[in-house]
Amino acid sequence: MLMNKARAAKATKAPEKPKPAENEIPEVSDFLKDRDYAGAIALLEFKRQQSPSDVSNLEWLAYAYFHAGDPEKALDTYRYLLRRESDPDPTYHTFAAACLFYLGQYDEAEEEAKKGPKTKLHTRVLFHCAHKQNDEAKLMTYHQQLTDSVEDQLSLASIHYLRSHFQEATDIYKRLLLENREHLALNVYVALCYCKLEYYDVSLEILNVYLQSYPDSPLAINLKACNHFRLYNGAAAEAELKKLQDHVGKGGSFEDNDLIRHNLVVFRGGENAMKVLPPLRGFPPEAKLNLVVHYLRNGKPHDAFTIVKEIEPSTPTEYILKGVTHAIIGQQEQDGAEHLKMAQQCFQIVGSSSSECDTIPGRQSMASCFFLLKQFEDVLTYLKSVADFCGEDDAFHWNYGIATAATGDYKTAEESFMKIQSPEYRTEYCYLAWMARCFINNGKASLAWELYAEMDTNDESFALLQLIANDCYKVGAFFYATKAFDVLERLDPHTTEYWEGKRGAAAGVFQMVIAGKEAPETLSEVLDMLQYSSNPQVELFVRAITRWGNDNGVRL
Repeated sequence: MLMNKARAAKATKAPEKPKPAENEIPEVSDFLKDRDYAGAIALLEFKRQQSPSDVSNLEWLAYAYFHAGDPEKALDTYRYLLRRESDPDPTYHTFAAACLFYLGQYDEAEEEAKKGPKTKLHTRVLFHCAHKQNDEAKLMTYHQQLTDSVEDQLSLASIHYLRSHFQEATDIYKRLLLENREHLALNVYVALCYCKLEYYDVSLEILNVYLQSYPDSPLAINLKACNHFRLYNGAAAEAELKKLQDHVGKGGSFEDNDLIRHNLVVFRGGENAMKVLPPLRGFPPEAKLNLVVHYLRNGKPHDAFTIVKEIEPSTPTEYILKGVTHAIIGQQEQDGAEHLKMAQQCFQIVGSSSSECDTIPGRQSMASCFFLLKQFEDVLTYLKSVADFCGEDDAFHWNYGIATAATGDYKTAEESFMKIQSPEYRTEYCYLAWMARCFINNGKASLAWELYAEMDTNDESFALLQLIANDCYKVGAFFYATKAFDVLERLDPHTTEYWEGKRGAAAGVFQMVIAGKEAPETLSEVLDMLQYSSNPQVELFVRAITRWGNDNGVRL
């Protein structure tokens, strides 16, 4: 049960052996030692034509097809052996079950395996079928039947890996490697686990042990590319993958593989995602999740939700994506309370789990949970713990800025918002509104007014104007409060609140001029704004300000 579902790769060149004499037919064992299953199949099919009833030849042919990544032809061969033999070897049923398993026919594989003898392979096949069928009772039954043999322990480790128990899988692989140093492929399994545990540099170090012996192994090269993507960027990862081009030879392409095409979409930031990912929604499993990511990044949360609602999350990544999707929809819809509640629960499951609570995604999840609960002091506790790892992450600066602003620390909030580089963030109304609020509370009301002045006239600019008017009034920036309320009154003269706001702000400017905290020249602009209003109180205001100006030598 160790074969990859993808087409098995041809091994690297083995040490040169004496070439067979001309006209000498090589032995099947020569091909199998080199893992040249294509060559073995060609020879075995040739022998089959000469001796169709040679059972040993048919058994090796089925073996070669299975290890070449063609379980369907292997299954046909085993079924042929079961039909033609009067007293067939019952182990053929077990071998056929393994083929059915790799074809994704788990119920049929279970039934076929039960017809065979109770061997270790029989137990391993049923163990894996139980996992695929999500039958916990059967899984534990077959788990207890596993032995300490290398094959059984490898199966146990693989199930741990598939259930995201990466540390448990790592422990088994490392123990087996200590006992079997010659099994170099175990280094790849350990490296894969460390990659999943986010120890990418450790994963690379272990992987290099295998690559020294098999430098053009597609599996190892792909894993190395994934580590480079996490450590560096997509360009570095793609450069590693291009090494596979020499392996496929002329006329072929290293991209002619579902897993490679999937990874290239990720490395290239979602390029060709809609062409590549939808057909791959079943394999690899990450394809479905990356399609959700693509929809979310492109503003299509409801398309993401159609996929997410079919997923029963079992891994941290699945819980996080489900939570993010529900959070976005919940914030967009007026009756989104249930979505927000579901998002909060998903984030809490990840952030409070013993395996994730000390990881970066785990702490970010807990921060998101408290964010939705509006407990911003707790949000900051978790965000500060991962700040050193998120220095260039716009999403982190955005969340950190909102949380600090919500706790009244507008200075830090302004600094955090200013670190955001993405035009998508910086042109959103929400960003402009928070920046305006920070400017106002940090004594920079003029910068808030500039944000409004640079906007086109629309509903968002009207909303920002209301925010500037009210926030400036609250902090005593009365001159800009007057300007904002004046524009609001001009846009909507029938709303008396705007006149009342302008009147109060104008009185505040007058008081600050008298106290020497505002330049007297600002009164001229205030008078101009007041005289626009038709309210009968205007004349009283203008007369009082003008008289004070005359008495104090201020030309108005």
